Order: sequence, then structure tokens, then C-alpha cells
Amino acid sequence: MGEITTKFNNEDVRTMIQKMRSILTAGEQEITDEAALEIIEHYILQNKKLAMLSPKESQELVNRVFYSLRRDLEILQPYLEDERISEIMVNGKDHIFIETGGQLKRVDLSFDTTEDLEELIRRLAAGVHREINELNPIVDARLEDGSRVNAVYKNIALNGPILTIRKFPQKAINMEALIEMKSITEEAADFLQKLVQSGYNCFISGGTSSGKTTFLNVLSNFIPSDERVILIEDSAELQIKQIDNLVRMECKQANAQQKGSVTMEALIKASLRMRPDRIIVGEVRGKEVMDMIQAMNTGHDGSLSTGHGNSISGMLRRLESMFLQAADFPIDAIRAQIAEGIDMIIHLGRLSDGSRRVLAISEIEGVSGGEIKTNPLFKYRPGDGLVRCGELIHTEKLELRGVSL
Repeated sequence: MGEITTKFNNEDVRTMIQKMRSILTAGEQEITDEAALEIIEHYILQNKKLAMLSPKESQELVNRVFYSLRRDLEILQPYLEDERISEIMVNGKDHIFIETGGQLKRVDLSFDTTEDLEELIRRLAAGVHREINELNPIVDARLEDGSRVNAVYKNIALNGPILTIRKFPQKAINMEALIEMKSITEEAADFLQKLVQSGYNCFISGGTSSGKTTFLNVLSNFIPSDERVILIEDSAELQIKQIDNLVRMECKQANAQQKGSVTMEALIKASLRMRPDRIIVGEVRGKEVMDMIQAMNTGHDGSLSTGHGNSISGMLRRLESMFLQAADFPIDAIRAQIAEGIDMIIHLGRLSDGSRRVLAISEIEGVSGGEIKTNPLFKYRPGDGLVRCGELIHTEKLELRGVSL
């Protein structure tokens, strides 16, 4: 939906929404969407000021009023349905932004009142059996289409209730699409495909919105279809369709009485009793990293996971810190566990033009001089793209599968 900036303002829209709400709810019989659209269009034609709108402006106004009255996300619904838009951000009732093509843009829309925005957030939370209020001011949820929702209540968000929706792609992106978008080269893609098929444990790092989940989903497509895969996520996002023997588990937040929570740590421990060939952990954020690393070290080859990091070395330091949250182990022992468990780290990032790229691929070589040593294999260079810069040292898993690079 385009921006509405001419011939009428938000007050006109509010007045019209109130009028239409009273008309559409006046009778005992439910009015269909088609009938509601006809009533709204007729009202515009009968209004002297609104009748002067262009056909495009008139249609935009019809859509805005209709979505406010008849759709779950009200004025945000058109942006949820627009496949070009990847993220919707609402900072209080008057500031709404969207991301499209990697670029942020403010839109000329606002909620009528802060209470309207709060009601929308509460309804979204209730739809997935969560609640948000002053005692529980933060909620993470997932819409029916898989889109991720985060909301922050006004008692801790000083500029009003905050709502962020990361949209779920209706069509899963594959490696061919990433190559076409120049996110990765064909050589690097072929290299990673062979590693995943051969059972290398791969970890994907990157900043916020760098494409980690998308890339994890793409790599999971290379898992042989006859293997048993356990998928563990905080909020279900991955689309793994080629695996028949697939177990999907999602963390559960505590209820209002602070009971019933199921952590990622608990799910990883449970997965080890399910006879997995591979374990996929959507994202590690805390002490569950210890269980994940130990799973990688106990014969569960081919595991995949992601985490937030600014670089490969930065991600390794974060993994060490997260490991320390779980147990007071000597740092040398932690580094040895990480180096033994993770075979490969793929680092993603966003360039200044908003594009998402694979910036580096490194092999974990081992521990030397008390530090985890990496072997850079691919590195992004401006102007050249992702170029090969080294050779794989640990080829044992490739040899066991009879795979050659």
C-alpha cells in the first residue's frame, strides 16, 4: 500500500473508521468482506470532500479503512501481505517503519490512539497463548504464517508500545537464489554443500538481520533425506521439507504464574535421547551452548546452529562466554571443547547497500597457544566478492563419505 498524503488526513480517516464501525456492527447478521467494501466505497462517493480523490487515492483509503476494521493487524495488514517487505517496526502509535530491499522507510500512517496499538499487541499475544502487561512487559510470539513478533509494553518503552514483526518468507530461499543475489559464490556454495552432506558441524554467525536463519535453512537442504533430524528453535522459523524423519521442538515461555517454561537447554538434553543423526539449533544465546557443544562432541556429526557475532573471532569469544554461564570450567577446557565440536564457522553480514553477504568461511583448526586457531578458507573482498584463500585441513569426514572437493 502506498503512502496517503494528499486531500485528507488522519482525522478524516478516524472519523470514517468510527462511522463505518457503527454501520458494520449495527445489524444482527454478519456482513461479508465484499459487502463491507461496497459500503465503504459508497460512503466515499457520497462524501463531497472524499469524492474528489483520484481513483488511486480512493482505493488506498478504502483499503486503509477496511483493514482497520476487518483484519487482524489492522492498518499494518497490507504490509504483512506485501512480499517485498521483510520487516515492520512500530515505535509508538505515530512512528511506523518498514524494511524493503534492505532499506528502512518511514510510512505515513499512525494508530488512532496508544490504546489501539496496545490492544493490537495484546490480541497478537493472546492468539498464541501469551500475555503482555506491566508485569510481563516483553513478549516474543509467532503468527500463523510463521512471522516473528516482538512487543514491548509502554511501562518500559518510553516512547510508547513497541511492535516489531519480522516476516516469514512464503517461499523458502534456496542456494541458487543466494548465488543469483550474489550473497555467495557458486564455488563456496558447492564447498559448503559437500561439508554438510559429509557431516561437518557448521556454525553460522552474524549480526542482527544478517540472514543467519535464512542461510541455516538453505544449508539444511543439503542434509541427506534418509537421516533423522532433531530441530530445536526458540520460535519456529525454519522450513525443512525434504526430511521425512524430522522432529521439531520449540521453546515455551512461562505462564503468568512463572510455571511451564521449557528452555532450549532442556530441549537439547531431551534431543540426545531421541536417537538423532543430526541436531539443528536455530540460535544459541546463553548457557545452552554447553549442551550443544557436548552433543557435537558425542558423535552427533552434521549439527547446525547460529549465533550473534561481529566476526568469526568475536563469535568464538561469545561462545566461550556463553559456555561459562553454564559451568565454571577452566577456559582452556572450554576452548578445547569448542574446537573439538565445531568444524566450520560461516560469518554473514550486511553491506552498506543493505545486501546480505557471506563475508568469511573458516575451519576450526584446533587449539594452539591457549587460543582457538582458525584456518580461513573464503573471505569477502570489496570488488572481488567471496574469494578462496585457503585449503581445508581436516578432510577425514569427507574421506569417510567418499567425497572429494
